Amino acid sequence: MDWDSLGQHIATATGEPFTVRSRRALGGGCINTAQVVGDGTRDFFVKTNLAVRHDLFVAESDGLAALAATGAVRVPQSVCHGVSGDTAYLVLELLELGGRADGARAGRALAELHRSTSDRFGWHRDNHIGATPQANDPDLDWVRFWRDRRLRPQLDLASANGHARALQDAGERLVSGLAALIGHGPRPALIHGDLWGGNLGYLPGGEPVVYDPAVYYGDREADLAMTELFGGFGGDFYAAYREAWPLDPAYGVRKQVYNLYHVVNHLNLFGGGYLGQARNMIDRLLAEIR
Repeated sequence: MDWDSLGQHIATATGEPFTVRSRRALGGGCINTAQVVGDGTRDFFVKTNLAVRHDLFVAESDGLAALAATGAVRVPQSVCHGVSGDTAYLVLELLELGGRADGARAGRALAELHRSTSDRFGWHRDNHIGATPQANDPDLDWVRFWRDRRLRPQLDLASANGHARALQDAGERLVSGLAALIGHGPRPALIHGDLWGGNLGYLPGGEPVVYDPAVYYGDREADLAMTELFGGFGGDFYAAYREAWPLDPAYGVRKQVYNLYHVVNHLNLFGGGYLGQARNMIDRLLAEIR
């Protein structure tokens, strides 16, 4: 990584001189590495990965811009991205997170985000869910989109990773019954796409900030479902969201369909520790079909 070149790129992107004089590594990432770079006056958040993964950062920058354009929720501004030697990088605005959580404010912001709609599901480009490619070819039919762009590719990847015996037959039965499980035709809403507790923070004044998106137009319930998968969102968050935009009772089944995608993706990314959870979710959903 040529840090002088990175500094020049930041200077060009911001229109102000910048030379990298300090670097501070940050922990917590499982896909990328992160650090803060500064010149003594200004600081920026920099994510890095292998050069061949530059497209992850192009897609992330694009997704952040789409979320910001709605005005519904705060995101870190994308400053620039590029490749230096064998390293890809994404430079973001450095935000002071760690403020007191205001779950109600976050719930209202998410509902407002979901009011940004399209005439079809998908996105104008593919992106990634974690490090896994995520296809976003547009489709007018939500069940078909979820089957062919989300659930089936993850199940096929799990089979390629050696989990065919445990998941393939049951997974195929589930895919065949998706229409009954989803049971509605939602309007395509702009969603964050990877909204777990680690991708939500708060500024000192309590304003919610989301980051690391995997955006596309989909069922708004898919975003809400993931907030329930790993915890981190309190009751005030859900109460505020439901007050702004109520959910119907069938959401309780659909959220399992939507969260299965993320659990199988974790199986594919991180290994067999998620296999039992994936199979149990499939079995519960198959029981709903019967």
